[in-house]
Amino acid sequence: MSNTIAADGRRLTRRSFLAATAAGAAAAGLASLTGCAPQPSASGSLAETGDQAPIDEGTWIAAACWDNCGGRCVNRVLVRNGEVVRQGSETSHEDSFGWLQQRGCPRGRARAQQVYGEDRVKFPLKRKHWQPGGGENARGDLRGTDEWEQISWDEALGYIAQEAERIYRDFGPTAVIGTKALAVGKILHQLGGHVNLSDTSSAGTYSFNLGPLGLPSQDLGKLNDRFDNKNAETIVLMGGNSAWSSGGSTMNNFNEAVDAGVQFVYVGPSYNATAAYFDARWIPVLPGTDTAFMLGVCYEMLAQGVADLDFLHTYCVGFDAESMPADATTDEHFRGYLEGAYDGVPKTAAWASALCGTPVDDIVWFAETIGRDHAVMLMHNYALARCNGADNVPQLFMTMGAMGAHFGKSGHACGGAYKTYAGAGGPELVTMGKTGLPATKNPVADTMPEPLMWQCIQEGRYNSTGAAYGTEFNAETIKEADFKWLCVEGRNTLQTAVGTMAAMEAIKKLDFVTDVAYTFDTTARFADIVLPCATEWERVGGFPGHQRSRETLVVYNQVTEPLWEAKTEFEIGRALAQKLGMNPDELWPISEKQAFFNQIATSTYLTPGGETAPLVTITADDIAEWGVDGEPQEGDIALADFLAAGCYTVKRSEGDAYSFIGYADFVADPAANPLPSPSGKFEIYSQYKADTLNAMGYSPAGTYKPYPNYVESPEGREGTFRDREVGGEASEYPFIMYNPHYLRRAHGVMDSSPWLREAWANPVFLNAVDATARGIADGDTVRLFNAHGATLRTATLTETIMPGCVALPHGAWLNYDADAGVDRGGMDNVLCGQVTSGMGTSGYNNYNCNYEKYDGEALVPDCELPQRAVEVA
Repeated sequence: MSNTIAADGRRLTRRSFLAATAAGAAAAGLASLTGCAPQPSASGSLAETGDQAPIDEGTWIAAACWDNCGGRCVNRVLVRNGEVVRQGSETSHEDSFGWLQQRGCPRGRARAQQVYGEDRVKFPLKRKHWQPGGGENARGDLRGTDEWEQISWDEALGYIAQEAERIYRDFGPTAVIGTKALAVGKILHQLGGHVNLSDTSSAGTYSFNLGPLGLPSQDLGKLNDRFDNKNAETIVLMGGNSAWSSGGSTMNNFNEAVDAGVQFVYVGPSYNATAAYFDARWIPVLPGTDTAFMLGVCYEMLAQGVADLDFLHTYCVGFDAESMPADATTDEHFRGYLEGAYDGVPKTAAWASALCGTPVDDIVWFAETIGRDHAVMLMHNYALARCNGADNVPQLFMTMGAMGAHFGKSGHACGGAYKTYAGAGGPELVTMGKTGLPATKNPVADTMPEPLMWQCIQEGRYNSTGAAYGTEFNAETIKEADFKWLCVEGRNTLQTAVGTMAAMEAIKKLDFVTDVAYTFDTTARFADIVLPCATEWERVGGFPGHQRSRETLVVYNQVTEPLWEAKTEFEIGRALAQKLGMNPDELWPISEKQAFFNQIATSTYLTPGGETAPLVTITADDIAEWGVDGEPQEGDIALADFLAAGCYTVKRSEGDAYSFIGYADFVADPAANPLPSPSGKFEIYSQYKADTLNAMGYSPAGTYKPYPNYVESPEGREGTFRDREVGGEASEYPFIMYNPHYLRRAHGVMDSSPWLREAWANPVFLNAVDATARGIADGDTVRLFNAHGATLRTATLTETIMPGCVALPHGAWLNYDADAGVDRGGMDNVLCGQVTSGMGTSGYNNYNCNYEKYDGEALVPDCELPQRAVEVA
């Protein structure tokens, strides 16, 4: 039977579930804003809503939308008679370019299907044949296929405490792999720590330490203020598809530029929704070949005389012999490499075209268009950096911008346009505060490269070279470890880490796998103990994770008390600490309500005069109503208004005090305002980059030059040809697969929502000419396969992706058919193998594959499949 069966055996519908759930108001002080926790009548059942009720009758509440998609939108729910009956978005003020509303996308508007979904983990679960003690007791061979038992919280925490004590006592902290320190992870820190995962899955090679190149972390925040976009002649968007990946309001940052007739150019393997939105000129580039494309562009800029040599000599080092840095260990420089002085191969448009598939005329046109005589904004997403062989992309994109002198002045920009940074640069004008909870530190500094984690588990050894997004990387350091416990919380590791087929084998070797989850996702399926985690709607309130929007701070309220037997990480951590004999007050010395209040009270905004001031006005009555410790303060918005609106957005106007031009201070006076590189300038020659990448051990020594150079990817363009000779005979896997983010979900989150499944079918997108030549038509079930695995999808034929490309949307949940040896869910990481290079990158967008019409049972549309509710024995 499924987990929609109540403990007494009665089947629960959504309405009867709500009626049976205890009524609960939100946190103290939020009572006027909440009320959608179920409110039973005297008889114990909810009153009928009634079909004739006015459509807006009820109470609107600012609720959470917590996907890691970057939209950071306002999500509002209408509660009537204890039920969420509608969802909407921001209405707290008028919508204008100066005061943009933070509107949500379909994912946010389907959030109720996730909170109340059949696939929720409703109570603690234990895999039936797993027993503590390790070895044969673990029955790792049954992970992913075993039956499940419902157990109590006391039993679940007891198992975790028992295994934690055994594993740390007998094997030590390097036997444990941890993810995030939210609940269980904080306990692991107290027990001795764990091996970390070094993961580049978000920013790709932009998670390298970019300071030595002269760039900000992840190359974010240095685009011009959004009011300046209209002053460009051309805006180049390179990689990504923000209209799908960050489907909220971020595209509105470009509204003035669209109205002003600015020319948009999109560079990537498909003419996607973002390109169509801007009516952009499409420059096609095969996935993973952006380095070749940009090298060809740079060569043509020199050949056409449109490179700004004065800028290169004044603000950069290493472009040519006249501008070498003091720490250079070779006489080689970027111009010499472009002209073929060191390898005999000039990086001409024709050379680049053979690798990247871009027509020569497009490369020549693009080079002239972004030259020094034009006002151009160059903006990159991270799709081009989430490829193997892409480690030169950050340095080369910067170099291309410097050759056109597109830094430090109105109408010119060069940098990252990711999530809420898309077209909106500058320092944060509003910032969320701190919880006041003590931070914990992992005593183990070791890291494991996530793209090789399954191999590391199998081999009992790993390369600890430092964590992505850090500032220190080590040379190759191989360490031995007998891994026993994979502790997952705050993410879906078996979903997001590459090498799913290898994962299903490697995970059998472990003694213990735990997961804290709110849906029965891919990781939960392969765990031994699963703890039901409350969603953001079931918490006292808070701020979305990954919060970063220059002008807006989003906040949310509680919608319902925790459903079923779900607990927050705060409650889970405290309970586990007690089970292990620790004092939970040392790790969680304040309540969740107090922590939320602290965040609100310490949130700040930047005044027009440049001063940092408290954001929220808090009165003595507010503090008394909440029942927390605090001091009254004057801010720019009342507490009740902030919570009711669900956000605070700085009201902007043309030429206001918040205007920003990226790098303007540096360009005005580079000596007084140096960049964070050793030279204080943009380092087109970076000894640090070359020495670090060559020492990490993921690529042969000498692969990376101090200047940007072309490096073959382990898979990708060369892999489409037999013997890796470009232009030769096709290989066994002649296509390049990339994995666009998809409106149906954010990574794997929301993938089982019935509404979203009906709206977005999750096909595989195939070039029409390629597919027709293989006898494949729209709607056919297609088997995609490569050396790493095989998956099935329904074909959608299109002329909007390049020949030789396969676009398999990112994030579908695994649905592995062991008998057929194929995944029926369309999971991209089935085809993404344990392959890495450079800094240990998780490359997603340039794997080789092949496809054919499937001769087995055709796929049923995803929207006709049931949600993946766990069954309990």
